[in-house]
Amino acid sequence: MTGLAGRQVAVSGPGDATPEECATARELGRLLAREGVVVLTGGLGGVMAAAAEGAREAGGLAVGLLPGTDRAAGSPAHGVLIATGLGELRNGVLVRAADAVVAVGGSWGTLSEVALALRTGRPLVRIGGWTLPEPAGVDAPDARAAISALYDLLG
Repeated sequence: MTGLAGRQVAVSGPGDATPEECATARELGRLLAREGVVVLTGGLGGVMAAAAEGAREAGGLAVGLLPGTDRAAGSPAHGVLIATGLGELRNGVLVRAADAVVAVGGSWGTLSEVALALRTGRPLVRIGGWTLPEPAGVDAPDARAAISALYDLLG
């Protein structure tokens, strides 16, 4: 497979994201959907909801893997919500289901997904968030640069 079309990319980030992080995630979701990517998220608010909203605006699909057992707890911007009942363990499922991970901002949950991506060899792009020791994925200043990095990593 070449390019991004048909890939699944996880967008991770805090549920209590800043307005700037949400704007970045929304643009990222929109750009990913335009490339034919299925956007995977943790299904809740903040960065997750914003990425799903962007994907939906561009006519794409966002799938949310929820930590709990109630689909109604998820962001309605997702086209599909899966209530895993796994709690934070769903972060591992999210990372394993993805061809790559883009982390927007930072929280403890986001840090766990970044660590899982690094441990499992999933290509990782980071926009903001934690300062980590090298190698810790590709740093991108914005959503467009993240898409370019994904082409380099997956293309």
